[in-house]
Amino acid sequence: MQGMNINTGRTISDMEHLRQSITNILSTPIGSRIMRRDYGSRLFKRLDAPLTGELMAEIYADVVEALFSYEPRFEVTNVSVVSMDQGHLILDVTGKYLITGEDITLTGIEIQ
Repeated sequence: MQGMNINTGRTISDMEHLRQSITNILSTPIGSRIMRRDYGSRLFKRLDAPLTGELMAEIYADVVEALFSYEPRFEVTNVSVVSMDQGHLILDVTGKYLITGEDITLTGIEIQ
């Protein structure tokens, strides 16, 4: 499956399209889309909180919930917080790409 780059309009490959889709889902606050109020993730609620074990669990749950609901090509198996500072979150997301069955890690997913 091919898609379109949201910045350039050029055709992008499967993995690029998957990465773009996941970034879009995770960086869209729930309630911000007029016709799709439930689209997105709850990660924006977490951006300014102190990084604790409880917050890590909440981030993991938020990512799994959002991607389970809106990205049928991907099944999350692990979420790692690379950095979190001043409203900026960087994640590595590991899971199974269900189209091919391969395990992949998408590194450097940025949420601002």
